[in-house]
Amino acid sequence: MAEQVGQQDDDLRAADGRVPGRRGRATRQRLLECTAEMLRTTSYRSIKVIDIAREAGTSPATFYQYFADVEAAILVLAQEMAVDGERLVRLVAKSNWKGRAGYQTALDLTDAFFEFWDVHRPVLRVVDLSTEEGDRRFRNIRVRLLNAVTTELARVVGEFQDEGKNLGVEPLAQAGTLVTTLANVAAHHLGFEFWGIRTADVRVSVARQVYWGTTGQRPPTPA
Repeated sequence: MAEQVGQQDDDLRAADGRVPGRRGRATRQRLLECTAEMLRTTSYRSIKVIDIAREAGTSPATFYQYFADVEAAILVLAQEMAVDGERLVRLVAKSNWKGRAGYQTALDLTDAFFEFWDVHRPVLRVVDLSTEEGDRRFRNIRVRLLNAVTTELARVVGEFQDEGKNLGVEPLAQAGTLVTTLANVAAHHLGFEFWGIRTADVRVSVARQVYWGTTGQRPPTPA
């Protein structure tokens, strides 16, 4: 417990090394919320410290008490996003993957990816761009987010192989392909609407691929 509290203090530590009190933590959180909100409408490279501070009702000097720059604040948002992504891993791990229940799990996982990307889209946009530009800090967050889901799904594929099903594929490669599909479609599912493809139909298409790819079984016929 002491180690956990210590880690939380490190995560909240101000730029000058101090651990903020209750009011300081509230101010820090408000600055993060304003940063996240501005990312929804503004390119992150166009966001200035003074803009965030003004939106939060404080001063740039106060911002610099908690973050070295705008990118540092976004990095914290990305780290928090990765923590939220752990629910995707839990869904894979704790759900039933067999029969109709398994197909419902595939639907639930697809929905969870879509919802996760919709909620965190502004931060994910920065993570993807920074990863492409070679920023290891953001790359490590993306790897942490997707690798954990991939590893857990590979375990499920392996369990079906132990039962003599879904043979002929390497579990980690299979899981990696499925997670990449989930992530990419979740990132662009709104764009399908512009092509005249309903999100509901995309959801079913992806879920069927996930179920078949994980279990090696054809998805159940819709009731």
